[in-house]
Amino acid sequence: MKERLTHLDEAGRARMVDVGDKQTTHREAIAHGRIRMQPETLRRALAGDLPKGDVRAIAEIAGVMAGKRTSDLIPLCHPLALTSLRVDVKPDEAIPGFLVSARARVTGQTGVEMEALTAVSVACLTLYDMLKALDRGMTIEGIEVAEKHGGASGSYVRTQT
Repeated sequence: MKERLTHLDEAGRARMVDVGDKQTTHREAIAHGRIRMQPETLRRALAGDLPKGDVRAIAEIAGVMAGKRTSDLIPLCHPLALTSLRVDVKPDEAIPGFLVSARARVTGQTGVEMEALTAVSVACLTLYDMLKALDRGMTIEGIEVAEKHGGASGSYVRTQT
């Protein structure tokens, strides 16, 4: 049985999925990502002595703002009335860098994976932008859906590979 892409019609043209007949349920998605940097860059970011301010707090706010605007950024994505969106930026000296996570929730007819992924992506991009004067070699990595719950397809939890 061949899977059909939901955002393409029978002729292969892009379309927004009609979710009007879907049941309204509580939905949640968690996404993760990270930004890798030089140890000195992480130290300076944590010291809070940068001219641009508290990079963690600003990245968390940027992630929330972006997650709320996902349908403006991703074609064919439904605008959602999010009930919750939390972005956390945590330092990790083992990387070295920051681990970024987002938890998005909605009671609606479609999932919130894209909102969580967008929030993580923009939080990482914000960290890069705010720290690039110190470290142009930073890398953004591993942006992924870690969990998804709700809707007809049920739950998904990523297993470590």
